[in-house]
Amino acid sequence: MQDLVERTIAAIRPLDRRAMEAARARQPQLTKPWGSLGRLEELATQIAGITGQPMPRLGARAVITCAGDHGVVAEGVSMFGPETTPAMVRNFLAGGAGINVLARLVGADVIVLDVGVAAELPPHPKLISRKIGWGTGNIVHGPAMTREQAWAAIAAGVEAATHVIEGGSTLLGTGDMGIANTTPSSAMVAAFTGEPPARVTGRGSGIDDATLARKIAVVERALAVNQPDPADPIDVVAKVGGFEIAAIAGLCLAGAARRVPVVLDGFIAGAGALLAARLAPAVIPYLIAGHASVEIGHRVVLRELGLQPLITLDLRLGEGTGAALAMHVVEAACRILVEMNTWQGANVAGPLVADDDALTA
Repeated sequence: MQDLVERTIAAIRPLDRRAMEAARARQPQLTKPWGSLGRLEELATQIAGITGQPMPRLGARAVITCAGDHGVVAEGVSMFGPETTPAMVRNFLAGGAGINVLARLVGADVIVLDVGVAAELPPHPKLISRKIGWGTGNIVHGPAMTREQAWAAIAAGVEAATHVIEGGSTLLGTGDMGIANTTPSSAMVAAFTGEPPARVTGRGSGIDDATLARKIAVVERALAVNQPDPADPIDVVAKVGGFEIAAIAGLCLAGAARRVPVVLDGFIAGAGALLAARLAPAVIPYLIAGHASVEIGHRVVLRELGLQPLITLDLRLGEGTGAALAMHVVEAACRILVEMNTWQGANVAGPLVADDDALTA
């Protein structure tokens, strides 16, 4: 499993500069003032660099929702119990969850990757079963998993993303499902960034003030008990992480290795992306921050990754909902670049001054 992850990391290459230069050069030729579509223009150039196509066209797309349970749920850090995780997975597979509704809106497939749900799940065409364990250990008492399990969970994400890409997907979204998983996400982000737990721990499922205080204390205890080494990404996820968080890192790595854009969801996806970036900094240009979660730790993650979210709607559901919503923006950026007419093609007089001159006038 470790070998698969390391080979995937070795396959990540820099963005295609020629494709980016061609995309950037086309923008001033389009029938609009240069820069008038703001970040859509930057995003189109990024997609060109990711795909190696100066005129990128996106086809099939998928959201991979990684699922796993957490022993730390026993500490009372969530409004829901562990039985909710398998129930929600069944809801995903039945097409009735928030992610299903939004994925249908953007024409995305929803695939569930089970890496650690603490229940048996019946076979389903949209379920990839790679169960590493029946939930993680309780991180206030010891490690969440072994190092071998951490590598296996990342590899499961690599395999799932590779399977979906080989099936024709040209755009990936990351999702998560796991009751109490904002707690290990907070612990991982605190470990990686050095931020105090109170600065990266939010209300998750909507907990009250007393439960939030308990949750912060749980993260503090988990870090004190396990002493994760921020210089060793596998040590961090093994000691205080989660199976599905590790799998999300694998999705990011595989997307980058296959030159497929990866749209991140919120905080849990951000923790997985941060793990991927610590393993392979070259993955970062392949990542797109779908949205800005209301979880306070997500701001820290986005700062660490140097990513600017596409939308801000105060979401905190997870599942991949923010990633799915952002796929329309990604599609819009590519379509503007490819389908918009040029001044010459439209037989319209262009700017009276060169764009560079206009920007400095």
